Amino acid sequence: MSSDGPKRLMFSYFADLAKVLGNGHRLELIELLAQGEQPVEVLSQRTGLSFANASQHLQQLRKAGLVVGRRSGKNIIYRLEDGPIVETITALRKLAEHNVAAVQDVVATYFDQLDNLDPIGPDDLMDRMRTGSVTLLDVRPEDEFRAAHIPGALNIDLQALESRIAELPMDMEIVAYCRGAYCVLSFQAVKLLRARGYRVTRFSEGLPEWRASGRAVATA
Repeated sequence: MSSDGPKRLMFSYFADLAKVLGNGHRLELIELLAQGEQPVEVLSQRTGLSFANASQHLQQLRKAGLVVGRRSGKNIIYRLEDGPIVETITALRKLAEHNVAAVQDVVATYFDQLDNLDPIGPDDLMDRMRTGSVTLLDVRPEDEFRAAHIPGALNIDLQALESRIAELPMDMEIVAYCRGAYCVLSFQAVKLLRARGYRVTRFSEGLPEWRASGRAVATA
């Protein structure tokens, strides 16, 4: 074997993993599983994939060592495997934002129109929470909140936000977060709350990035 043999073999393994990640539906499934374990049926509903299609993508992720499945009665429940999976997806996002013109165009023409104010980062969020100067609003579904959330967050599912808006203080800044940097739930929450006169901004990341950075999470 030449001196380049093992290196090229490793690169081929890296390329195989990149092929598995090179699918938008699988990246979305990873984002959902980064909130907590979920049965295939729920993953199918939240991605808009058929049950069979979601199962096939999950099998590909399982074969690549990225997710683990367990049986609970008639259901197969998946979770992310251990390892820097969220960090890898975050690095991929940041690389695309910096180097891919099409990604920059989508950010400028879609997400910046939804919210053209700079979101706050994790260090700034921690400082504001320590001083009690913000109310942190988690707009993910309740099951995801119960699985894990940023300590001190109030959970109001986006679908219930308008009917429960009186639970939020008008005299304090609101910081909304959801599944990740481009999760539209937080964008929609910000739009709704600003229209009602609230001072509100977004957290720049989501629960998975918060946890991956080593910060504490809570469960309910």
